[in-house]
Amino acid sequence: MANAYLEITLKIDDADRASAAGVYNQYKAPFLDTVKGAKSKELLVSEEKVQVLHGFDSVEEAKDYLSTDLFNNDVVVALKPYLKADPVIDIYSVV
Repeated sequence: MANAYLEITLKIDDADRASAAGVYNQYKAPFLDTVKGAKSKELLVSEEKVQVLHGFDSVEEAKDYLSTDLFNNDVVVALKPYLKADPVIDIYSVV
């Protein structure tokens, strides 16, 4: 069970959602296999937005992920063509 969550909210046009989901699928396994403390990764889609919910062992590990090469050089670069606004990033602790 995760003790912290990193939520990234993305504004992506309907026409680009399948491509953005492809980025999610491409990097889910590397995230779970290589990121310290990674527990889960879920893609949430509504009519208004797309959210990626990452589960971690700790808040610190969630924060640390945001500075990894996987996040900055792979995921962000791959998603950039589809983003219509800056992502909203929130980190939550489970109490």
